[in-house]
Amino acid sequence: MLRITLFFLLISSTLFSQTNIDLSYYLPQDVSYNSNIPTPKSSIGHEVGEWHITHDKLVQYMRELAEASDRVNIEDRGKTFEGRPLILLTITSPTNHTNLETIKAQHIEATETNDANLGNRPIVVYQGFSIHGNEPSGSNAALALAYYLTAAEGSEIENLLDNTIILFDPSLNPDGLQRFAYWANTNRGMNLNADPNDREFSEVWPGGRTNHYWFDMNRDWLPVQLPESRARIKTFHDWLPNILTDHHEMGTNSSFFFQPGIPSRTHPLTPKMNQELTKSIAKYHAKALDKIGSLYYSEESFDDFYYGKGSTFPDINGGIGILFEQASSRGHVQESDNGLLTFPFTIKNQFTAGLSTLEAAYEMRKELLEYQHNFYKNARKEASSEGNKAIIFGDEKDAAKTYHLAEILKRHNIKFHHLKSDVSLDGKTYKKDYSYVVPKNQKNTRLINAMFEKRTTFQDSLFYDISAWTFPLAFNLDYTETSMEKASNVVTELTHQQGGVTSKSDYAYLFPWNEYYAPKLLHTILKKGIRASVSLKNFKANGKSYDYGTIMIPVQNQDMETSELYSFLNTIAKESHITIDAVSTGLNEGIDLGSRNFRALELPKIALLVGDGVTSYDAGEIWHLLDTRYDIVVTKLDTKNFSRADLSRYNTIIMVNSNSALDNGNTKKLKQWLQDGGSLIAYKNTLRWLNSSELMKINFKKKGSLKAKNISFEDRSNFRGAQVIGGAIFETELDRSHPISFGYKNDKLAIFRNSTLFINPNKNSYDNPIQYSKKPLLSGYISEENLDSLKQTIPFKSSRIGRGKIMAFTDNTNFRAFWYGTNKLLMNAIFFRNEM
Repeated sequence: MLRITLFFLLISSTLFSQTNIDLSYYLPQDVSYNSNIPTPKSSIGHEVGEWHITHDKLVQYMRELAEASDRVNIEDRGKTFEGRPLILLTITSPTNHTNLETIKAQHIEATETNDANLGNRPIVVYQGFSIHGNEPSGSNAALALAYYLTAAEGSEIENLLDNTIILFDPSLNPDGLQRFAYWANTNRGMNLNADPNDREFSEVWPGGRTNHYWFDMNRDWLPVQLPESRARIKTFHDWLPNILTDHHEMGTNSSFFFQPGIPSRTHPLTPKMNQELTKSIAKYHAKALDKIGSLYYSEESFDDFYYGKGSTFPDINGGIGILFEQASSRGHVQESDNGLLTFPFTIKNQFTAGLSTLEAAYEMRKELLEYQHNFYKNARKEASSEGNKAIIFGDEKDAAKTYHLAEILKRHNIKFHHLKSDVSLDGKTYKKDYSYVVPKNQKNTRLINAMFEKRTTFQDSLFYDISAWTFPLAFNLDYTETSMEKASNVVTELTHQQGGVTSKSDYAYLFPWNEYYAPKLLHTILKKGIRASVSLKNFKANGKSYDYGTIMIPVQNQDMETSELYSFLNTIAKESHITIDAVSTGLNEGIDLGSRNFRALELPKIALLVGDGVTSYDAGEIWHLLDTRYDIVVTKLDTKNFSRADLSRYNTIIMVNSNSALDNGNTKKLKQWLQDGGSLIAYKNTLRWLNSSELMKINFKKKGSLKAKNISFEDRSNFRGAQVIGGAIFETELDRSHPISFGYKNDKLAIFRNSTLFINPNKNSYDNPIQYSKKPLLSGYISEENLDSLKQTIPFKSSRIGRGKIMAFTDNTNFRAFWYGTNKLLMNAIFFRNEM
């Protein structure tokens, strides 16, 4: 048994003196420590908890441990957006290190065969810290825990390391951790101040919680859109850990939480045994925290529903995910309902939970190895019962979007095949090289179900996160069940379609707007000063049909010679994976190329409102989309600088979710800019502000007052919470002739929503280009009252103000970077704003 003997912390009524803290405050004291192993202080220059660890110093110490100890290997798995290393320590016995690849192979083999040796294999534990950068006690505890695992001596630690492979991720969010450490340290005085009003506890926007592009990375385990996520997901699938821990923080007045969460909020695809084992592991946490006198709770909060969180993702992959939530000091010491909460105390609790996890893993090793073995054994039985069944998905006019969903499958080790030949199923056409076939009879069949299922019935009506994430709906891809008879070879190397220009023209070039990267291509063309126009109607040229939104580039009267234009277009078409067609005549079936129904386009000059009052998540998603996918430079215009900014530099301003980002004076300034011809794109609660500021008249649908009948005082919060749309997917109907709908091939579009903003449709049907259907729920939870309110309302509204335009969306079209299917709505508002 791994004994955990930690000193009880007595919180003083006076300010805590962190200068007296040393490493012994955290460590078990009945253990000897190898003097050849550097302590954190000897490396970083201060004791653990005296200052907030910066990521550079954290990496420095971990590298020194790897250099000093034969228990540790370190690897650099990539870089963050800001260039920080994504390191991973593998901590185990020296003997295991010499045989690590064999151990890994045997561990994976046990998930792929019906017979496996469970008795002599080490258990695999992934310990991850501070995926939210301003929840720093985890990464700071990683200093002490790494030291303990490296320096502790004796039979107990040797037995632990002989039987455990520890995948140690000291910072799941390096950029956020660095940003927060800078804030906390620069606002720390020599005399610590626990007053909650002190600046130390009030980060400037956007705070250190998120990564460089302001993403909450604890929602990206399933979509895998960010470099930090891609590194850890590769490690996860390479090893398939039996336990994965995710160390977080919560409100200052809380205590300590460990899973399991609320039982009724566990995803139905998670085996019941998973929760039973989580309960068994929880006893180890309780025992360890009891020893040091720390308060805690379990099964009263949080959930295990959305598989995109670190604590839930393992549950659909044969492991046990465990969430830890520590009350946060948010700085170095802060007053709380439980007395003075010190930073070292928060670190000590995280350290204690880290050790109790390893104790549980060691003592429950055979049980946990057997559970994982049986998870995949049962999954294979389920998969086998699917026989020859498969899922086909794709978009006959958008290869790139199809590619990116396939890319996610590949990152999750899900096997898929090329389509043998073009096929029509359920009224949809699936084109070879634009579609893929996913066999249901494969190892990760449960993960496939989790990604592709549509679910509309639930045991509980409250969700800590979203209730639906059906991936083909998120990508706006056609999909249906089929058989493997439609499949060709397994996809081993995923590649984009090869773009280019079909031939040189002396007249004009055309390309459709359907492809995902068409906005990138158009922006590059306009930025070069090349004239381009958009088609407002359908037509045929050279026998080929062209849809609404087709882009036309005339050859004559450009600032490039004919050959230079051809060469330039050919290069950028390849970069955007799009085929540009050369045409030799303007005479078409339908509108001709000189028609007034081709409208000249203007280069977007975009400002994105950021700063106080603006939701950083939503702003970051748009910044990331424009910057990393479309190569479009966007000015991040801070609300505090709005009054002195020269708005004439921009023809487009984007305002994401905000209640009152601009005061009266700045509202007048924005209104004048609009009247002079500017275009505003607004999202979510900004619509309420537009209406109250009389910039845009919006007819919000009034909801009837909800009366609580037979609801007890105890259940009042659950009653209210059930009226929240935490995140679900709904069907809309499109008017494809409207510019906001250009590039969509179907007349229906799945839209994500997590708001209760309902707008009545306009009197003129042509002013309702997107409208919720009569039966809109596709996947996820919504109360009956809200569903009734949502039917046939509109999620998009546009209106003119002077020479300008306002385009308003009730919900986020760029949710968490994986909602590829509605990204085009924003791009249409940007590029075709003058045609709305």
